[in-house]
Amino acid sequence: MQVNGQIISGEFDESANQFVLQQIKHSQTESALTEKQLKTLCDYLEKHRDEPDGQIVTLYDQLLVPLNQEEVVQLLSELEELRGMYR
Repeated sequence: MQVNGQIISGEFDESANQFVLQQIKHSQTESALTEKQLKTLCDYLEKHRDEPDGQIVTLYDQLLVPLNQEEVVQLLSELEELRGMYR
């Protein structure tokens, strides 16, 4: 199932029960997120959602993708929608 949000896009693989992240903001990637990884990310973002400087997402342990406070809130919303897809 294809997922296209404002911050992330990718495909949810029902057979593997994981989300394959293909793009965050305007950066291309290919990262699979298990339900546990998604929960951990959501928990972290929830705890830090009100930080005025936002957050930085790291791709491939090298590429830094800055997210302002509004983008963090939007990303959290999109990730929460994904959580409902896991079985």
